[in-house]
Order: sequence, then structure tokens, then C-alpha cells
Amino acid sequence: MSARLVGPGPYRATRLWNEIIELFRAAMPLRKHRCRFKSYERCFKASEAVDCLHELLGSNQNFGPEVTRSQTVKLLKKFLKNHVIEDIKGRWGKEDFQDDGHLYRFPPSSPLKPYPKKPSFGKEVIKFPDWNETKVGVSQEHIPVKSVTMNSEMWYKRHSIAIGEVPACKLVLRRELTQANIEEIWKSMTLSRLQKVLGLNSLDEVLDTKLVNSKHIVQNAYNVNKQGIVILEDKSKDLPHWILSAMKCLANWPSCSDLKQPTYSGFERDVFKTILDYFGQMKEPLLTFNFFDIFVCVLGLLQKHSKAVEALQISCLLLPPENRRKLQLLVRMMARISFNQDLPPLSESVRTRTLMVQAFSRCILCSKDEMDLDELLAAKLVSFLMDNYQEILNVPSSLKSSIEEHVHVQRVQFQKSYPEVYKERFPTPETEAVLFPEKSKQKPPILMWALKKPFQPFHRTRSFRM
Repeated sequence: MSARLVGPGPYRATRLWNEIIELFRAAMPLRKHRCRFKSYERCFKASEAVDCLHELLGSNQNFGPEVTRSQTVKLLKKFLKNHVIEDIKGRWGKEDFQDDGHLYRFPPSSPLKPYPKKPSFGKEVIKFPDWNETKVGVSQEHIPVKSVTMNSEMWYKRHSIAIGEVPACKLVLRRELTQANIEEIWKSMTLSRLQKVLGLNSLDEVLDTKLVNSKHIVQNAYNVNKQGIVILEDKSKDLPHWILSAMKCLANWPSCSDLKQPTYSGFERDVFKTILDYFGQMKEPLLTFNFFDIFVCVLGLLQKHSKAVEALQISCLLLPPENRRKLQLLVRMMARISFNQDLPPLSESVRTRTLMVQAFSRCILCSKDEMDLDELLAAKLVSFLMDNYQEILNVPSSLKSSIEEHVHVQRVQFQKSYPEVYKERFPTPETEAVLFPEKSKQKPPILMWALKKPFQPFHRTRSFRM
């Protein structure tokens, strides 16, 4: 059974889990082994399982050669807990698998993960508001009006309307392009572009669009500094100052602007452990549980570099601003540490780049479901983020320009329909003087005097007489 590339689409994590189980069962050699003077048929050693599965994952294009042996052991622990494998006495359910000589076997049928039978999220049609649309709670029958004195002429007008001679007037509420409208336009066009990049007929079953906050998208697009890092409106949601200082210290090593130079050996490892402990205690990953499926779906595009970058650009725009900011700062630090030749090794046994991926993958992407390949998927995603973070964590310029152009067109249409309202809301220099007469510029007094007094000929005064 040969491995195949599992592209983007619904339940990609489930499809990968089931495929790896089937490949592992087909590839794992089963032999007779002896243990404590007893022979066991069709079983394998734990170390043999690690060798086989590690080679299988490394040659699989869905995961790649960056999969480590320790990651393979963690996956086999999940297999043991979920009864994909069992020990020779039929015990399973615990994650006590070790890379040693203990004997294991396959149960008669390894349970494949069932596809969720939850109803699809359903399409959320984002409708641009109609200018003549009445607001919620306002009806034609219950519009407060000013009382008037009834006379013969007024009675005649009302009587004419009642008997149908004159058509009744309908109240038309003028609607202008509000900030809420602009936010909904951003959400609608962003999701539409993401669906197109992923090549899906619908985002159903990979993303609940009702959980996408349009305000978050707009804030992530515009509230940024010169480096493109999100600026939070609520500073209480930002990283603590001491964590920011520690991250800057390792990212800019050996130029530590916020901290004094180390005075003892191993200082940089202590700083790294402080950062790791902070991000490790988070209850939810930075990419959030709600968006796990969409990011796993994006991983199916990694063979197409430009599409994968754009899909991740758009997907990261959906994050809460505080999550996006933390992700930007963390991934930038990880990338700088990985390529910094002046930084001493942070581990004796693991390369710095591998350490970064292993240490922070789970706080960036993980699943609530235990029967998932989230560790392997997160490692692949984090590796790609580190290599392309400058592009991915910036706002896609083509999407931003197309949305801004669409908003401009909507404003022009409103201007043509309601020029008086538009001029009051967005006055031009020509109409500003009419709308705001108190701001009209007065000409200098000398010019006003010169226009009012006629030209007078020169008269020789007494001082010029000879």
C-alpha cells in the first residue's frame, strides 16, 4: 500500500490518522518472539515499531523527513492508548509505550477514526445592506409622528389617500456605509478568497464562519506598526513586559537591549526556559481550537509554496488580535534564534532549529481530540512558518487592495444615490465653505480696503514744493 498526498478538504486530520494506521499495519513485519521462556506469534518489539513507523513517516510526503524519533514514540503512545496496538497480554489504554524491547501486537482490527457526524456549519450569507432597508424594530405602522392641527385642506389630502386617488407615501430610511458594513465586507471577501485559494466548493465542515469575528480581521489589517506587528487596543491582553524582554534578549543575542549581559554560564538557557514555561501553560493554542481544521486543511497545500503562503496569510487574519500578535513575536524569535550563529546551543542533544519546533509546536497548533496527529501536523506547520514568517504574518496586499477598492465603489454608489447625505458626511473642499460658513476664509483687510476705495490721482503735498 503506497502513501498518497492528502490534499485540503474536510476532515483532513481524520483522513491522515486512518491512512497512517493502514500503512503501519501493512508495513510492520510480524515475527515470532520469545519472552520469559514463552513464544509469541505475530508480534514485534517496541524498538522495531519505532524504526518502522519513523521510516514510514519520513518518506510520507504528508509529513516529511523532519519527523523525529521522539515524535514517532509519542504517536505510538497514542496508538497504544487508542487500541491501535496492544501488548502481548492484550493490555492497552495507557500511554506507557517506550522505545525498548517490550513486545506488542496488532488487535484483530485496529479501530479507524470515524468521520464526525455533526451537521455542517451552513453557509453564512453576508448581505450588503440595502439603502432603503428599514432598521430592525422599525415598522411603517409604528413610526412616531408630530401631531398636526386638522383643517379642511389636510382632511382632503388624507381622504384622497384613503380612497386611493393619491398613492400613500412610504418612509425611506437613508443608509450610509457604516463601520459595521465595512467590517462585514472584510469578512465576506476574506472568507471568499480563502475558499478560492484552498480550492474548495465551500468552507463548510472546515470552518464555522459564525465564529469569525469581522472586527478582528479589520484590527489585524490596520492596527499594526511599521514591522506589521499588531498593536493591541487592550494592553492588558499583551505579553508581560518580562516575557517581551526575555524574547528580545534571545532574538537579538548577544545585543540584549533590555537585559544586562549574562554574568554566568547557561544564562541563555535559563532565559529560554522562562519563555518556554510561559507559553507552555496556555490553555489554548495560539491558532485556537476553533481554527484547527482550517490550518490542517492549509497544510495540504505545502507542495504549492505560493498558495500555501497566501492561505496562511488569510487564515492568520482570522485570529483574535492578541493571538496574532503573540504568534508574530514568537515565530519571529524562533526564526532568529535558529539562524543565530552567535547564540550558544540551548540543548546538548538537539539542534537549535529542531528544539524550537519541538518546544513551541503544541502551543501554536493542537487539537482537543486525542486521536489526532496534531504533534506531527503542528511540527510541519511551525517549520513552514519559521521559514516564511516575514510573508505569512503580513497582511496580503492583493486582498487588502481589492477590499478597499470594493468599499470605495460602495461609497461612490451611495454618493450618487444620496449626494446631500454624502456631502454632509464627507464634505469636499468646494462644499465645505457652504456647509460650514463659519470656517470660510476671509480675505485680508488690506485687499478689502483696496477694492472699496477708488483710485485717486497723486497730489503734490506742501513738502514736495520747491
